[in-house]
Amino acid sequence: MNNDRLLNFLGICKRAGMLLSGAETVTKAVNEGKAKLVLYAEDVSDNSLKGVIKAADVHHIPAKRIPYRKEELSFALGKHCGIVCTTDPGFAKKMIELTN
Repeated sequence: MNNDRLLNFLGICKRAGMLLSGAETVTKAVNEGKAKLVLYAEDVSDNSLKGVIKAADVHHIPAKRIPYRKEELSFALGKHCGIVCTTDPGFAKKMIELTN
């Protein structure tokens, strides 16, 4: 995996307005059927992640751990975050390609 490409792509997704961040915001998007893919940093706490993963499982939304710490993800996006989701199916497809 080319990590720089994934971080750059997440930035593009954010600038396009198709990336949401934060456990509560992502959980809400999943429950409303808006989220197409959930990504989370490797050091996100189990407590923060529990509700997001449960909602993603219930709604059959893929949720993937990415090989970044919250600090790295936050720096790339210009906002403190450890859990993000995209609401666009095209962006989700490309992110899955970049994480495989």
